[in-house]
Amino acid sequence: MKPPQIGDLIAQIDTPSMIVDLDLMESNIHKLMTKLLPTGRDIRPHLKTTKSAILAAKLVQAGAKGGCVAKVSEAEAIAAAGFTDLHITSPIVGPVKVARLVELFDKYREIRIVVDSEAGAAAINDALESSGIEEPILTLIDVDVGLHRTGVKPGEAAMKLVRFVGGLKQLKIVGVQGYEGHLQHLHDAREREAQCLESMRILTETAEAFRQAGFCMDVVTTGGTGTAETCASVPGVTELQPGSFIFMDTDYRNAVGTFYANSLTILSTVISVQGPRAVTIDAGLKSLSTDSGMSECRDSRYKYHEFGDEQGSLKWEDEGGSVPALAVGDRVEIIPSHIDPTVNLHDVYYAHRRGVIEEIWSVDSRGMVQ
Repeated sequence: MKPPQIGDLIAQIDTPSMIVDLDLMESNIHKLMTKLLPTGRDIRPHLKTTKSAILAAKLVQAGAKGGCVAKVSEAEAIAAAGFTDLHITSPIVGPVKVARLVELFDKYREIRIVVDSEAGAAAINDALESSGIEEPILTLIDVDVGLHRTGVKPGEAAMKLVRFVGGLKQLKIVGVQGYEGHLQHLHDAREREAQCLESMRILTETAEAFRQAGFCMDVVTTGGTGTAETCASVPGVTELQPGSFIFMDTDYRNAVGTFYANSLTILSTVISVQGPRAVTIDAGLKSLSTDSGMSECRDSRYKYHEFGDEQGSLKWEDEGGSVPALAVGDRVEIIPSHIDPTVNLHDVYYAHRRGVIEEIWSVDSRGMVQ
């Protein structure tokens, strides 16, 4: 049987499959660009959500400037697929990873990196020197603004690091990065804004201290889907890194509301009836992540629970018989609770408009965690 083709109906494809409603996705992109481009900040979407060079290009066509990836292997895959203006947001540490970075930079000179330690910076510098590449790699100092995951501590430690990196021949400092990831899903909007402003104070004051010490601070990059608007309001911030807005998930929706629509779902089939108000579907842990809780059925009357690796369940209340019973063979759409790891479980997007497949995209950096 031949795989799905452009022009096929979504109703005809096998399940579970990852599908994207193009009308909703394009609306999400338009909403974000309309909101953020007038602020004058560059928008560099984080591609750890989409993992797709095609979608990266679509975002640039809409007004974005380049993209972000989390890991070297992600950058390798996205660049090989044709999108090369990439900022790697995680520190690159270890001889194997550094060697991969050198090979990547030798091919694609637009690559930017971050460092948060002298050891990490020195290793990259030494490897680039040994390679014979004369052009320095664009480098940002990663600053801890409250997440406590990566980043040098602000203040004396940060100044010590920037002076060290500034003395390295193969690393060219162009700015700072700070990610307030701990705030993205705060449900209290006022508290999220207040804490974000404090994180931005740390980041922009660090950038200004570096600037006063004579270092280039052209780039001050930060932000996510839950905080980008607040970050954009802060003088000194130059670049924003939202990612999940393009597809959304239930975790972000519950935190920040329904401004952006859930444009991506996992299409699934009812494979067994297990009672008057309980069925089994063919989308389980291998199709939907559960780290942010259970996914949800597009039709909220049916409640999803995982049922092991391969299956899930849908149950519903009777409500006087007003909820239609699901039968074997029925199709349902499931909204992921956490979009990034869910996308990473699939090879292909089927992008449709009103039920007709219009585009098919590869998940280029699926599984690229190194």
